[in-house]
Amino acid sequence: MTDVVMPQMGESIVEGTLTRWLKKVGDKVERDEPLFEISTDKVDSEIPSPAAGTLSEILVQEGSTVAINTVVARIGDGASAPAPAPAQAVAPPPPPPPAPAPAAVPAPVAQVASPEPPPPVILPPEGVQGGDVAGPLSPLVRKMARENNVDLSQVRGTGAGGRITKYDVENYMATRGGGRAVPMTTEPPPPVILPPEGRQPAPPPPARSEAPRARVEAMSTMRKKIAEHMIYSKQTSAHVTTVHKVDMTKVAKLRAKVKDEFAAHYGFGLTFLPFILRATAEALRAFPICNASIDGGNIIYHGEINLGVAVALDGGSGLIVPVIKQADEKNVVGLQRAIVDLAARARSKQLKPDEVQGGTFSITNFGSFGSIFATPVINQPQVAILGVGAVEKVPVVVEGDAIAIRSQAHLALTFDHRLIDGAMADQFCQKVKAVLEGWSEAVL
Repeated sequence: MTDVVMPQMGESIVEGTLTRWLKKVGDKVERDEPLFEISTDKVDSEIPSPAAGTLSEILVQEGSTVAINTVVARIGDGASAPAPAPAQAVAPPPPPPPAPAPAAVPAPVAQVASPEPPPPVILPPEGVQGGDVAGPLSPLVRKMARENNVDLSQVRGTGAGGRITKYDVENYMATRGGGRAVPMTTEPPPPVILPPEGRQPAPPPPARSEAPRARVEAMSTMRKKIAEHMIYSKQTSAHVTTVHKVDMTKVAKLRAKVKDEFAAHYGFGLTFLPFILRATAEALRAFPICNASIDGGNIIYHGEINLGVAVALDGGSGLIVPVIKQADEKNVVGLQRAIVDLAARARSKQLKPDEVQGGTFSITNFGSFGSIFATPVINQPQVAILGVGAVEKVPVVVEGDAIAIRSQAHLALTFDHRLIDGAMADQFCQKVKAVLEGWSEAVL
């Protein structure tokens, strides 16, 4: 029997959230075959099986957050099928209280009848099956059922052993009414107030042809962590953004000239981003304070230039920032290769923990989605981040007051004003601008 544990995905990581099992109890697994997915505050990743055999027991359910080295499952040698889990006894309902003896009451008084409140949903006790509900119910599932008036006996469970997960409740709610059910209330509706005699009551508003629909969905672990980091960064750094226009014409012409041959030779396309990274590395050499971080009252000047490149995950599920180590030692080809490799593995959850750590400066390319410029948030504990806008052809006044067409982009540098002053930030941007506007084929 082999124990499967929650791995440590980096030096600073002390816990992880098991987001999805890729196998179920009784399935055969091979060594290094993906077994489950986890999410930490650094990376989402598939965890391979430590041994070959049969998944005999799952100890940690989907959505649970546990400390590193916690045993989450066990893998048997596969010689025999796993024994079925013993059925849990259903606690018998308590006997009804004896009916009270009838008491004499005065003559009835005419009252206005009020509708009875809807009966509440009765959930089984924690860890005990009730009705047709299979498996123990997590606190989240019980909470969702209470808040949305969901009868769990009508929900089909897809978790281990038929257990009902939050996804099953969400799918049931969407199938039942396309959205969230109206929460229960135990209060009767307010009494109808009639107008004074002789006045006609106002006509009721016309009924909606269709009830408004909404969908409630719990945040993923990654989205929660992103939210926490964004708030933390805003509370930590004094954010200021400066924007500079850059003439990308030389780079654009060079790229257009070599991109077909480049793709045929290397097997991947040539974008504007590696040129930006190369120019940024040159500027960080010239202005090392932008490649620093703050530790209390001290400034840490990092000896390496490790560039983090923001990658948007498929389906808008989140954002991850893999790091290109020693980026200043790579040429445009090496930088483009690293960008393609890290982005592909980030979207397929194949990144290693050390590939999302150790960044000293970050770059976000929102121009790839058509944005002209934006004000990015600093990736802590760094002190600056460079945003790259879309490269567009625009009419520009050139030397001699002539109008010419130029390829332009906006660079937005957000910096921590605790450490970097505006003049220094603008000089940094001017250095990036000078490298890009003076590009030559020899650099490529």
